[in-house]
Amino acid sequence: MSQQLLIGIDIGTSGTKTAIYDETGKRLAVHTEEYPLYQPQNGWAEQDPEDWWQATVKGLQAVLGADGVDPYDVVGIGLSGQMHGLVMLDENGNVLRRSIIWCDGRTAEECDEITALVGKDRLMEITKSPALTGFTASKILWVRKHEPEIYEKCRHILLPKDYIRYKLTGELATDVSDASGMQLLDIAKRDWSQEVLDALSIDRSLLARVVESPDVTGTVTAEAATLTGLDVGTIVVGGAGDNAAAAVGCGAVRDGYGFTTIGTSGVVFSHCKELRVDPDGRIHSFCAAVPGEYHVMGVTLAAGLSLRWFRDTFSAVEQAEADADGRDVYALMDDKAAEIPIGANRLLFLPHLMGERTPHLDPAARGAWIGLSASHTRAHCLRAVMEGVIYSLRDCLTLFDAAGVSAPEVMMACGGGAVSPLWRQMLADVLGCTVRTAASNDGGALGAALLAGVGAGVYPSVPAACDAVIRTRSEQPPIPQNSKAYEPYYQLYHKTYAAIRPVCHALGEMD
Repeated sequence: MSQQLLIGIDIGTSGTKTAIYDETGKRLAVHTEEYPLYQPQNGWAEQDPEDWWQATVKGLQAVLGADGVDPYDVVGIGLSGQMHGLVMLDENGNVLRRSIIWCDGRTAEECDEITALVGKDRLMEITKSPALTGFTASKILWVRKHEPEIYEKCRHILLPKDYIRYKLTGELATDVSDASGMQLLDIAKRDWSQEVLDALSIDRSLLARVVESPDVTGTVTAEAATLTGLDVGTIVVGGAGDNAAAAVGCGAVRDGYGFTTIGTSGVVFSHCKELRVDPDGRIHSFCAAVPGEYHVMGVTLAAGLSLRWFRDTFSAVEQAEADADGRDVYALMDDKAAEIPIGANRLLFLPHLMGERTPHLDPAARGAWIGLSASHTRAHCLRAVMEGVIYSLRDCLTLFDAAGVSAPEVMMACGGGAVSPLWRQMLADVLGCTVRTAASNDGGALGAALLAGVGAGVYPSVPAACDAVIRTRSEQPPIPQNSKAYEPYYQLYHKTYAAIRPVCHALGEMD
C-alpha cells in the first residue's frame, strides 16, 4: 500500500458529495451528483433514497477513477448526511416509500400526540428537545396513521446516510449524533430510550444499533464493490449527521469551538464537553461526533435554500449572463447584491420558506419581504434575502446563553454559502465576531473521511485528526461601521415574525 486514502460521502439535500483524501487531508478527487426534491403538498418535502444511492455509486466511480487513486489504498469510508429523514424498508431491504426529509412540516398533529403520550417535561428530560415536525419520530407516527399498509410492511427504519451504509455493507447501524435527531434517543445515555419507544408504541427492533461516530460498522460487500469500484472488505465507520460531521471538517471538536453553516439550512453550532440544554428546547442539544461529548446548535431551515429559491425563481437574467461569461451564477449574484447598501433600501426578508425551527419552533411560519416598494429592484430583493438569512442565524446565536453556552469569539464558516465573501462579511458584521474559513470547504465530506481515519487507526482520536489536517484559509473581522448600520435592521427583523405569525397561521388553514 503506497498511501492511506480516506473517502467521505456526504448525502445532502441538493446532492451527494463524494471526496477522497490522503492522510494529510489533501483532496485527490471530488464528485457531486444532484437529485430532485419532491414537494407533493405545501410544506411537504420528500426524496427518493434510490437517488441517494445512485448518486453515491456515481460519486465513488468518479473519485476512484481519478488519476493517482488506487482503490486498494482506501483504508476507510465515512458517511455524513442530512438528518431526520425517514427511510422505511421491508423485510427484504426494499424501500417502501419516498423518504420524508428534515424540512417536511406535515406532522404538527403527531407532535402534539408525542407530547401528550410522553409528557412535555419528560420528553425534554430524555431527548433534550420538544416534539418537532422535522424530527423522525413524528414522521413515523404520520406514516402509521395515514399509510398503515406501508407501516405494516416496515421492518427497518433508517436515516438517509444509514441507508447508504446498508447498501454498501448490508449492516443496519446509525451513529449517536444522527440518532440524536430522531427524538427517540436518550441523549445523556447515548442509546435508544425504551420509555419513549413504549409510549409511542414503536418496536425497538425497527431501529438500527447505535454506535459512536468513529466506530467500524461493517465492510464493503462484493455486490457494492462491483457497482462502485471499491475494494471488498473496506471498512465503513459510523459517521455523523451533517452538522456533527461538518464540525469535524472545520475543527470545531473542542469545548468552546464553534462554526456557522450556510448550506441548504443554516446552523450555528458550538461543541461542548458536557451536556448543555436550553430549557425551552429552542436550540438542539445532541451527541457530538467526538465520543462521549456533545454539541448545541440552532437551525434555520431555509438559508442557502432561500438563495437557491431566489436564483431558480427570479434570476434567469443573471443565469444567462453568468453562462455567457463562463462564471458561477452565485458569484455574479454576490456582485449584484454588493452594489446595494446595507438595509436594501429599507427592505427586510424573512427566510421561513419551509416553516422555522430556531427560534420559533413553528412549522406554519412562512417567508416574506417586508417594506417592498416600487423603488426596489431584483438586486434589492436579493440583498434582502442574503441579509435575512444572516439575521436568522443571529437569532439562533442569541439563544446560546440560555443553555449556559458562551458564544464563540471566532466562528468558522462552512457550507456552500461560506464561499461568498459578501455573506461571510455580513456574518462577521451581524454576529460581531471574526469569521474564519478552513482551507478545505468540504465540511461534512472531510469530517466523515477523518472519522473513517480514526476508525482505521490513521489518527488516534477525532481532535488529533483535526489537528493533523485542518488549516485556516481566510479571516474576516467585523467592520464596526457595518455592524452599527445592520443593528437597527436586525432589531426590526427580530420583531417581525411575531407580528405576522397570525397571518401565516391563517393562511395555512385556508383551502
